Amino acid sequence: MQNPTVMPGKIDAYVDCVSPYSYYATLYLRKNRKALESHGIEVEFHPVFLGGINVGSGNKPPWTLPAKADYSKFDSERACRYFGVPPIKTPEFFPILSIMPQRCMIYIKKQFSQEKFETTFLALWEWMFYKSIDISKPEQLAKLFQSNGYSDSEIKQIFEAASSPEYKQALTANTQTALDKGAYGAPWFWVRNSEGKEEPFFGSDRFAFMWQYLGLPFQDVAIVEKSRL
Repeated sequence: MQNPTVMPGKIDAYVDCVSPYSYYATLYLRKNRKALESHGIEVEFHPVFLGGINVGSGNKPPWTLPAKADYSKFDSERACRYFGVPPIKTPEFFPILSIMPQRCMIYIKKQFSQEKFETTFLALWEWMFYKSIDISKPEQLAKLFQSNGYSDSEIKQIFEAASSPEYKQALTANTQTALDKGAYGAPWFWVRNSEGKEEPFFGSDRFAFMWQYLGLPFQDVAIVEKSRL
């Protein structure tokens, strides 16, 4: 069970395993969590249903718009280089219906440690984009959980919970919370600074804006002038 420590600042990250940019953002925030905590900033990840956010906001996913789809091929490669991960391989079955994996993650978040929850979440992206395994299929999702150290009885409990009214509603509630906070995609961030003010941020390439809002010291991207010697 997680027992979050109350901190003066917080980043609530609303993410879905169907979103590659949620993967990059999750990796980046975890990498920088120690530094953020040193400044009193808590990071919490919330599973949401991106399909519901798109419908609720009137947005359309990039792969449904030819111009966005063409551009995303370039942007994805650049993002992978920047975040230091192998190039994403879009599987033939993509996009998946992420409802069941996301419900499972809400249960895992509630019942297991923060580290277990987050590393399992990362495994969802890794299995889908690097192993080309359709994690929306229960049998494949069960194998993923097994490979991440869950017992047979725990896996059974995870799936039973994910199919229950409680966790169906929990995913709906998380998604609605994101929508209420202005979400039109993922990753979506709701950030509270030390003054108690709150603002939204979108995407995995707005962290410099976020650090400025939080009043954090950081090193921005800078061009190194070419030597004249």
